[in-house]
Amino acid sequence: MLFLLRRNPVQAAAAELFGVSQATVSRRWTALLPVVEKVLAEHVPDPAEASAGRIVLVDGTLVTTWDWASEGTSMFSGKHRDTGFNLLQVAATLDGDLLAVSDPVPGSRHDMRAWRESPFPDAFAEREGIGDLGYIGSGLITPRRKPPSQERSVGDKVANRSVNTLRAAVERAIAHLKDWKIFATRYRGPLTRFPLVTKTVTALAFYKKGW
Repeated sequence: MLFLLRRNPVQAAAAELFGVSQATVSRRWTALLPVVEKVLAEHVPDPAEASAGRIVLVDGTLVTTWDWASEGTSMFSGKHRDTGFNLLQVAATLDGDLLAVSDPVPGSRHDMRAWRESPFPDAFAEREGIGDLGYIGSGLITPRRKPPSQERSVGDKVANRSVNTLRAAVERAIAHLKDWKIFATRYRGPLTRFPLVTKTVTALAFYKKGW
């Protein structure tokens, strides 16, 4: 099961590697995924407690899937020009340490909607937060938009460089999360099972860091 999460091979490849049938791989995957998530759930910190006294960096990332719909909702992300979950609203510290991962939403929903549907607005209500242009109006500090038909002022350019320099830490956190290739390469399983995959990988990521 860990191999499937870490490398995201087809089950037939895992079966050949471990010397079992594809059906056995499928049964083990189905049986063990919820067990691992449940056992490691205590290692996942409460976002509000984990972020106490910290500046919170937030960003979203797409996990690609096959081109099918979820409960009638399009999985196609216009921003990324691909199908998938606009997963993960990911929160991290200025040091790039993971703070929280939200539940996935269909790729057709933009970052701002995913942010509003996540527990993050309440969890980080008393925190100073930083996001990209997709979070304008969220209360987070964001880069400044280019005025219509005008160039950005020198002050805006300096401010944007400062914000983007700080935001690099959450991009590192996302990159580490995508060491689990089931997030980095196309997810082939049932879409209804992906929220459990998300919770399990998140729990494993926190467990690895010793939470």
